[in-house]
Amino acid sequence: MSLLSALAPLLRVYRVGLLVALSQLLRRRRRPAPGERGGGSGRRGERDGVGGAAAAGRGREGGRAPPREGRGGRDLARGLGELGSSPGRGSGRPARPRSPRPGPSAPGTRGAGRGPVPAPGWVRVGRAPRGGGPPFSSSFLCPLTVPAQTSARSLPRPPDFPTQNGKVAIVTGGAKGIGYQTVKHLAGLGMHVIIAGNSESEGQEAVRKIKEEILTGKVEFLYCDLASMKSIRQFVQRFKAKNCPLHVLVNNAGVMLVPERKTEDGFEEHFGLNYLGHFLLTNLLLDTLKQSGTHSHNARIITVSSATHYVGKLHLNDLQSRCSYSPHGAYAQSKLALVLFTYRLQHLLTANGSHVTANVVDPGVVNTDLYKHVCWVVKVVKWMTSWLVFKTPEEGASTSIYAAVSPEMEGAGGCYLYNEERTKSADVAYDEELQRRLWTESCKMVGIFDESSRVL
Repeated sequence: MSLLSALAPLLRVYRVGLLVALSQLLRRRRRPAPGERGGGSGRRGERDGVGGAAAAGRGREGGRAPPREGRGGRDLARGLGELGSSPGRGSGRPARPRSPRPGPSAPGTRGAGRGPVPAPGWVRVGRAPRGGGPPFSSSFLCPLTVPAQTSARSLPRPPDFPTQNGKVAIVTGGAKGIGYQTVKHLAGLGMHVIIAGNSESEGQEAVRKIKEEILTGKVEFLYCDLASMKSIRQFVQRFKAKNCPLHVLVNNAGVMLVPERKTEDGFEEHFGLNYLGHFLLTNLLLDTLKQSGTHSHNARIITVSSATHYVGKLHLNDLQSRCSYSPHGAYAQSKLALVLFTYRLQHLLTANGSHVTANVVDPGVVNTDLYKHVCWVVKVVKWMTSWLVFKTPEEGASTSIYAAVSPEMEGAGGCYLYNEERTKSADVAYDEELQRRLWTESCKMVGIFDESSRVL
């Protein structure tokens, strides 16, 4: 393999990131008017169609129609860069300019929305979003409000969301990366969090670290290998034996660009672990989620997909990639399947009148161990330039946390979220017939009854 061919996939990622970085340097930050700060139930609610009856109505319609036009072309470019594919035809839709999104407020200034104007003497510090984010504005993924002339390290981050005492969450792949940060933040809000992972040592180490940092955090580890249908069923049995509710399920675990290999059950690994494992886990836990959700506080299912789904193709006649295997194509297909699954699930939940919502999130291009299967030359270049292009795991987890606990997402389902905002997924993901066919085929693969036959 020549040096240029080895570097080509990663250079495509960086090309998108560098263009975004350049646009940030050339754009002056616009100072928002006071009326634009805060008021999450007002201006922001009107823009996204959430809040009150709108969230319970339009938001729960699942994948029936695209929520709005927006960043299709830009997100497709981000997907191409993340996947390492050559650029193709985008959607042709212009990018929607984003106004600055306020961050958390200083103590004593918290209002109805997420981010009133900070009190005098307080400044906001943080890092601008990286990794294929929208053109630069004054929004920060991980803002921190601290007193002026005071080190940010010396003060804790002000709370972004209400406490979640008494609630229970399961996070797959929660021992490291985005999953670890998700677990840590949910535990910090008072949730009892269960890490579902396939490494006992990594899981117990994550539990120890979180408990050291969050003295009141209630975190535990249960073994679950998503590449094994037997292991998933055993995990669900152990969890249900605890007789505790389940308010949040975060389908976070995954593999990327692995060489061609099969799971314990004979499925192609990307499709079997990333998609089928979470499909079975979610269906086996649905009854507990339905019992835990209420009219005012719905249980929530959050599934982590990727911008690579924009360039993915679902081959219903060859879901296991037996005809021709490509790590890039198999990974993109699994991420597209997760979006289709989420939309179909929300449709069925709404039809049943269940107090459960399902949403899918895109964390962006994040610097995690998922890139361990690329060649060493690409790893070196990634290491040298990750500070410019890639998000940190904490930044990547922000949208999963938002979907799990934000009051703005109460009653809202069937949404594709990126940078804590609703955006449009790939057009093919809204194909209801494709959603139905994938769901039916998936039920056959994992050996469960197709509940949708009772609804339709």
